[in-house]
Amino acid sequence: MTTETVTITDNTTGKSIECPVMKGTHGHPVIDLRQLASELGMFTFDPGFVTTASCKSAITFIDGDKGILLYRGYPIEQLAEKSNFSEVSYLLLYGELPTAAQMETFTDSIKRYSILNEGLLHFYQGFRYDAHPMAMLVGVVGALSGYYHDYLDIKNPDHRMVSALRMIAKMPTIAAASYRYSTGRPYVYPKNKLGYVENFIHMMFSIPSEEFEFDPIAVKALDMILTLHADHEQNASTSTVRLAGSSQANPFSCIAAGIATLWGPAHGGANEAVIGMLEEIGDPKNVADYINRFKNKDNNVRLMGFGHRVYKNYDPRAKIIREICHQLLSKLDTSTQPLFEIAMELERIALEDEYFIERKLYPNVDFRSYALTAM
Repeated sequence: MTTETVTITDNTTGKSIECPVMKGTHGHPVIDLRQLASELGMFTFDPGFVTTASCKSAITFIDGDKGILLYRGYPIEQLAEKSNFSEVSYLLLYGELPTAAQMETFTDSIKRYSILNEGLLHFYQGFRYDAHPMAMLVGVVGALSGYYHDYLDIKNPDHRMVSALRMIAKMPTIAAASYRYSTGRPYVYPKNKLGYVENFIHMMFSIPSEEFEFDPIAVKALDMILTLHADHEQNASTSTVRLAGSSQANPFSCIAAGIATLWGPAHGGANEAVIGMLEEIGDPKNVADYINRFKNKDNNVRLMGFGHRVYKNYDPRAKIIREICHQLLSKLDTSTQPLFEIAMELERIALEDEYFIERKLYPNVDFRSYALTAM
C-alpha cells in the first residue's frame, strides 16, 4: 500500500493539513482524514459509508460499476465454478485456498463442532410455533456464548479461530433446527459422513422413517448460494458485527447482532420481500399491470429484487445463479410452483422493457436466490 499526500485547506481560516493518500491493490485511492477534526475542527458527513472506508481489508473487493466481486483476489465467477463453500470459507479465514491436506483438517474440524449442546435445543420450546426463523437465529446464536465460553478470549488468536469454526459448523444445525421446530418435525442431528451442504439439506428435509436421497443439482445450487453470499465487503450486517466487536464483546453475541441487522428488508430480508411482492401479484397474467403501476411514481409500488445499491451494472452473483436456476428448471414441473412462474414472467418482461434497461434495473441476487428456493 503506497502513500502520497493531499493538501486540505480551510478557506475561512487559511489553515491547511497534509493528509496521507493510501492506495490498495484494487479500487480508488483513500484519503486518511483522521486529523481533520483535531487540526481543522471539522468532521466528514457521509451517510451510508458511500465514500468512507472504516478499516483496511484484504478479504473482499467490489467494483459496482463494472460488476466485479473478488474474494481474496479471486473472481467470484471462478470460485463459484471451481470451488465449494467449505473451500471458500477456508479462503476467507486464512487468505489462501487450501491444499488437500489442509482441506481435510478444516472439514474435520467443522464436523467435530457441528453438533449442538443438547440444552440449546430446549431453547426452541420458548418460541411460538410460528415464530420468525430469524428471531430464533438471533436468540439461539446469542445463547451460544453461554454454552461455549471456553474459547471466548478475543485477544487469543486460537480462541478466535475456534469460535469462527464453531460458528461455521453450528449455523446449519441451528438453522435446520429452527425450521424443524416451526414445522413440528423432530430435530435431525448432523452426520459426519456428509459434506457441509449435504448435511444441511439432510437436517432440513429428511424424515427419520425414510431413506433420504440427494438431488446433486440442488446440492450444487445451495452450495453456490452459500458461496455467493459468503462475504460482501462493508455491508450493514458486517458493519454491525465489527461495531459490536469493537467493544470486545464475545464473537457469538457479535454475530447475533449481525443476524438481527441482516433480518431487515433493506438487507438480507430482501429475499422475503421478493416473496411478498410475488404473492401480491398473485398470477403471471397480473405481472404486466404490476410493472405499469411500478413505473407510475404516484402509485408508490415497489419492485423488489431488481437493481442494487452497489452494483450499477449487472450483479455478478445474479448471473451465476441464473445458470444453475435454469439447470433446475429443466428437470422440474414449474406448474406446481406458482410463485416461480410469476417470477419468471416478471424477469422476462423486465429484461425486455426499455424502462428497466435504461435504468439498469437488472434482477439482483435476492431475486435469483428466491427463484432457486422456490423450486
